[in-house]
Amino acid sequence: MEVLNNLIDFALNIDQQVFQLVFEYGIWIYVVLFLIVFMETGLVFMAFLPGDVLLFTAGAFCAGVQNDMGQTAELNLGIILLLLIMAAILGDGLNYYIGKNIGLKVLQWKIRNKPLVHPKYILKTNEFYEHHGAKTIIIARFLPIVRTFAPFVAGIGAMAYSKFLRYNVIGALIWVLSLVLLGYFFGNLPFVKNNFEAVVAGIIILSLSPLLMEIVRTKIKKVTANKSKQLTTNKF
Repeated sequence: MEVLNNLIDFALNIDQQVFQLVFEYGIWIYVVLFLIVFMETGLVFMAFLPGDVLLFTAGAFCAGVQNDMGQTAELNLGIILLLLIMAAILGDGLNYYIGKNIGLKVLQWKIRNKPLVHPKYILKTNEFYEHHGAKTIIIARFLPIVRTFAPFVAGIGAMAYSKFLRYNVIGALIWVLSLVLLGYFFGNLPFVKNNFEAVVAGIIILSLSPLLMEIVRTKIKKVTANKSKQLTTNKF
């Protein structure tokens, strides 16, 4: 629970966190951001990392962010775009490789008698594949948790690598470019700067909404199916 609270606090105050990291690590901040995106997309047990929020915030910092003391932290837009697109592509590639080669073993791994990879996430990702096919690799980029599990499940399902790579690259380009440029052009508007926590919360809710709607739709479908089954049984 403490870990979850820390993650929520980090996400909601990510502008302050990144500002501090820029001053503490200097040019190494690019490596830090690369690793965060790479781990979220490449390792199934890192699905909790705030990828969408991080991309938006990185874009805002590319336009320059000033704190209350008048200090300015600025990142290079070209470097950020290049590095984070590479991180997203390589991360999905690693996840696909893990799924293809040791996916079934990973599903059996446990920490303190709890599965490292929760079966419900695999189930939800499989449902997305059933509805959207290989395009799930692109769509999942904008869905937290599913984003991390999609390439893993693609590997387990032995999707042809050439097809996976095509969707992987397209998805990474759309995901990184859209969110980083959104942060770059809008992240420093007075309203956004003064309500950054609310904007971040909005991004999180918006990114989770398709997944929540899918869960609700599945629940409704299951309840309807059960009622129909009961009515059929009662008739006989």
